[in-house]
Amino acid sequence: MSTDQAGASPARERRGAEGAGTPDEAPGEEAGGPLTELEQLREALTQAEQRVREQREQYLRAVAELDNVRKRAQRDIEAANRYGLEKFAAELLPVQDSLELAIQSADQREGDFSSLKQGQEATLKLLAKALEKLGVRPIRPLGEPFDPARHEAMLAQESATAAPDTVLQVVQSGFELNGRLLRPARVIVAKAPA
Repeated sequence: MSTDQAGASPARERRGAEGAGTPDEAPGEEAGGPLTELEQLREALTQAEQRVREQREQYLRAVAELDNVRKRAQRDIEAANRYGLEKFAAELLPVQDSLELAIQSADQREGDFSSLKQGQEATLKLLAKALEKLGVRPIRPLGEPFDPARHEAMLAQESATAAPDTVLQVVQSGFELNGRLLRPARVIVAKAPA
């Protein structure tokens, strides 16, 4: 017995005897222990890589869909800008026709202004009707209280008959488009006599 063998502790001898296994196994480990854990890790990695591929595909589809929506919206905006006035123009064409007829009529009848006036009145009615179809409403506030949000005061005039801050006269009609102010009515407002 050598000094190395003699100095070996009983615990070391026990470990050596327990650790003696098959050559494929590391000492102190059970058969199949680390391989199953490694296989589990490989399986988890494979599943994670599969999820990453699926999520990447979903991401690319979402980006492509978003790009398509953006392009479609841009085309719709361009079409609205290009053709948005189509309805407006179609409604105004009869007004154009009426004005042309009035000019032709004025050339043929040089001294008859009553028919010219009737033609202009008819044209004005056509225009009012076209604007009304498009949602444009006139603001004619005669006798109403002055509203700075809808009226523009041109002048304040003393009046004994009208209440102060009411509209005495409409100088120029205002207009609203579907409730939104296009142009304020220009008015003369009453003030108390001095």
